[in-house]
Amino acid sequence: MTLLGATTTTVPRADVPVPRSPQTEDPFEAKLLSTALAGDADAAHRLGRLYAERDDRSAARLWWERAAQAGNVDSAFNLGLWHQRHGTTEEAMRWFEAAAVTGDAEAAVKLATVLLERRGDLDAARHWLERAAADGSCAAARRLALLCEDLGDPVGSRDWHRRAALEGELDSAYDLGFLGYAAGDEGEARHWWEVAGRAGHADAAYHLGLLLHAAHDPEGAETLYRLAAWQDHPRAAFALGRLALARRDLRTARIWFERAAHTGRLDAQRMAGFVCVELDDPAAATRWFGQAAGAGDVEAAYSYGLLLIAEQGDLDGGLHWLGRAAAAGHHQATVELRALVAAADEETRHSQEPGRPCDPPSCCWEGPSDPELTARAELAVAAGRRCGDAVPNPADLIEILGTWELITRGLAERRDPVLWLAETSGLHAPAVEHLRSVRMTLLRPGTAPWPAPAEVEHVLVTARDLRRRLGLR
Repeated sequence: MTLLGATTTTVPRADVPVPRSPQTEDPFEAKLLSTALAGDADAAHRLGRLYAERDDRSAARLWWERAAQAGNVDSAFNLGLWHQRHGTTEEAMRWFEAAAVTGDAEAAVKLATVLLERRGDLDAARHWLERAAADGSCAAARRLALLCEDLGDPVGSRDWHRRAALEGELDSAYDLGFLGYAAGDEGEARHWWEVAGRAGHADAAYHLGLLLHAAHDPEGAETLYRLAAWQDHPRAAFALGRLALARRDLRTARIWFERAAHTGRLDAQRMAGFVCVELDDPAAATRWFGQAAGAGDVEAAYSYGLLLIAEQGDLDGGLHWLGRAAAAGHHQATVELRALVAAADEETRHSQEPGRPCDPPSCCWEGPSDPELTARAELAVAAGRRCGDAVPNPADLIEILGTWELITRGLAERRDPVLWLAETSGLHAPAVEHLRSVRMTLLRPGTAPWPAPAEVEHVLVTARDLRRRLGLR
């Protein structure tokens, strides 16, 4: 903030006592003290700052009060911070207002924040934020945009986000991308995510990569993923691993998957394990599968169990992890476990049976994940989370999208897929239509609200029932 010298202030306070003159051997401090005692507001402010740096808070407060009474705006702002930190809210608001009425935008934002958080005074907070934004505060414009979102004012929110973004507020540019995407305007989303992403916003670069991937541009997506991954974005690293794996570039895939795996991502740990198996590094594969399985990843538990048996001859450990996977609904783990138990002797079989699953086959999605559909699912979840909504698991959305692709593959365009599926499967047509409508919402945002977790759960039942009736998995 800029020192503004002696200006008038409207703070109604009693006379501030003159701080006692401490003994000092520092010539600079002595001169500053002499000048401050003579009534120089700028010297009093700097003296307060000197004592604050020495952690002498009481002395700092006294000199700032003296400077603020003489019209120093920076001292008034610092007093607001002092009282805010010490819990004296009314005093904090008084001093912030003293600075804000002179046109200090930062003080106006602080005042609005206290008014919102301590008093819930929306009108007063909005007044000060608009005043600060008019004075060029990006922080105020962004806060107003978020406030408008909370109030259900999308037009106002976009306007304030745009003002902030044009002044260089990257978070607002990122948010504008989501607002555009959720409204079905992918051109708007692409523009603002590119603005933020190329200026260093890793999340914006990553989501632009997803958007390009969903639009069947994997090369463009890879460039954006790299931009985000260079800033240690774990999801971007994972996406790069998948792209490398699709090219069968196993060594590059391993680098990216392990980079993401070190951040704790279970899917990255599992994929690192798969790639290490392909690269004939069973020790590393065992380590990654073990980490993911221990954290609850079902597919990793299945692979870990097989690897323990095949590479280490650890039948007990293998049966344990296969049992964990099978109990969680992994169909192939159920098959492997039964085969192993059937081949074991009676004592071993009885020691392992408590963890065995029951007969019904898995309903988990084990089909291939199309990269474009995966990108759409993740964008939908991110957009819903950005709006503060409860969001489903991306894997569930991928299963919905993948199920529709699987059951309609090869169907002639002249056939109505809903009627055909209803006739073929015996499932009620409205249930199939609901599945299709959720799919269309995911693929064409803006046509309907994002599906809530309860709706997704309901549609998943339909998808799994359809696959069962059609003999698919």
